[in-house]
Amino acid sequence: MKRLTTEIDPKSEGFQARADDYAHLLDQLGDNLDWALDGGGEKMVRRHRERGKILVRDRIDLLIDPGTGFLELSPLAAIGLYENQLPAAGIVTGIGSVRGTSCMIIANDATVKGGSFYRETVKKHIRAQEIAMENRLPVLYLVDCGGANLNQMEEVFYDENHFGGTFHRQCRMSAKGIPQLAIVFGECTAGGAYIPALCDEFIMVQDAASIHLGGPQIVQAAISETVNRMDLGGAAMHTLTSGVSDNMAPDELSGLGRLRDMVEALGYQQPYAVPRGAVEPPLLNIEEIPGIVGTDLSRPFDQREVIARIVDGSAFHEFKPAWGETLVCGFAQLEGFPVGIIANNGVLFSEACLKGAHFIELCDQRNMPLIFLQNTTGFMVGSEAERGGISKHSAKLVYAMSNAHVPRYTVITGSSYGAGNYGMSGRGFRPRFLFMWPNARLGGMNPDVGSAVLMDLRRASISRGADSEVELAEHEAKLRAMFEEKSDPYFCTARLFDDGIIDPRDTRRILGLCVALGNTLPDTGGHRPVYRM
Repeated sequence: MKRLTTEIDPKSEGFQARADDYAHLLDQLGDNLDWALDGGGEKMVRRHRERGKILVRDRIDLLIDPGTGFLELSPLAAIGLYENQLPAAGIVTGIGSVRGTSCMIIANDATVKGGSFYRETVKKHIRAQEIAMENRLPVLYLVDCGGANLNQMEEVFYDENHFGGTFHRQCRMSAKGIPQLAIVFGECTAGGAYIPALCDEFIMVQDAASIHLGGPQIVQAAISETVNRMDLGGAAMHTLTSGVSDNMAPDELSGLGRLRDMVEALGYQQPYAVPRGAVEPPLLNIEEIPGIVGTDLSRPFDQREVIARIVDGSAFHEFKPAWGETLVCGFAQLEGFPVGIIANNGVLFSEACLKGAHFIELCDQRNMPLIFLQNTTGFMVGSEAERGGISKHSAKLVYAMSNAHVPRYTVITGSSYGAGNYGMSGRGFRPRFLFMWPNARLGGMNPDVGSAVLMDLRRASISRGADSEVELAEHEAKLRAMFEEKSDPYFCTARLFDDGIIDPRDTRRILGLCVALGNTLPDTGGHRPVYRM
């Protein structure tokens, strides 16, 4: 397979300037991640520890196999919302290895609003369950939960993707043979009680954990019974009397050890469906990606330079390299796994759409997962493009991508605007994972086009009096600021439109883990004929 070469000079002034600019984005990302890691703040963390409890990420570190990594998902959920008082949306989710088994871990952070479920908490919990279901990962719930936030009932209670949806998914996964295990560290009341109750097995920590559908205050109000929390639903009562709990641990550390034993006792098989080849690091330096990409989205960069720094041996067999050139397609290996890569090198013309659809069918036939690297303003517009059938051909790309049986993984490396996001496996088309780089932008239109369209509508409005030039300029500035804000990666990640903002230099490692998870599944139903669209 051909080895990619580079046109990049890391010693050039332009490269150094772009790398310096990107360093500021990485510093900002680091500061924001520190916000998430701080949990509910110094006061709440101190009180948590005074109660003899372990912090949520420390619990996860103790649970997963020593020396292994943990892929935390959406760590910046809810950033900028609720006056920044809901770090990580009060819940930590991610994938880690427990006794050699890859598991989804869903852990409440009791230092953040008592572990209560807000809108973003529910969305993050459900997203983790969907990933677990799709990849057949056992789910381990580390429960320290105050139930649903009663002030947000319309956001967390009524609908299919609200709090009840988490229990529905839990039941469905158990029915499909995907193990559901839990450990309860603290209070687990109201709807939160169903998290452990619906698990296949669970553990409670003695003198700390409690489970009850209605807490002491509710019991007093409902039936005038006075009872304390432990008598009502403590670990000893539920383990020795009611039988609700399957095991009682004397402390958190022992409980985490028993949860590890439960995972080992599952005997859960995760064989690779696709043979894994020898892993060869890229020949080119992944540390150079920030200097290649930079922060100016108006300046194009060649996605081949990115591909060369994330695939094994920088080897890439490009498909149709001389046709449909604004879409780069080709075959490679990533951490030993064969993959197909589709990457934007600009706007999507009809030729690029047909090329992409053809390539997707090839990968589907060969049972080869697809990686999408997004950097596009969308599909080409204009009379020439319409006469050339862009609507039809772009639909072919969307159709082929939507119906591919193989796993899809998406990274937004630059712009992701309009229907280009759709054709390139955006979130609406349910890729297995979707990550953004700190320089990325995601939106229905880029700020230039979006503000221009709305300004034309304003000028043409017959229901308004004529605006002065000053008023028009002020309105245009507000529109542009709105589009900029709503395409910002932190705006998007706060609302869980992705699975997290990642450092570009971690892309190979993260994609390698995701592809490995997808390859634990049986054959995905490929080996279909290629119609060449």
